[in-house]
Amino acid sequence: MTLRIDISDERDRVVFTLTGRIQAEQVSELQALVKSDLPDHSLVLDLKEVKLVDRDAVRFLAEIEAEGVRLRNCSAFVREWILRERMESLRKRIKEQA
Repeated sequence: MTLRIDISDERDRVVFTLTGRIQAEQVSELQALVKSDLPDHSLVLDLKEVKLVDRDAVRFLAEIEAEGVRLRNCSAFVREWILRERMESLRKRIKEQA
């Protein structure tokens, strides 16, 4: 199974419900969706039906969450991985500044 993206509108939010696998090949498509012009709407990615992610996908999720996108129904495993990726990124930035 690849990635399926369903789009819905909840009052002042646009919700992308993702189903299947998020891998490096799908990240550019998701980036385009996230960057699309959504005036007056916040963005939510519902990950309840996501079965598999790779490192590129996790880095993408960490990046967009830091930019204000809400991750709904994010599994504990993916949440932990996102936190680890953020810590690694922070360590690299600190090392570069030293």
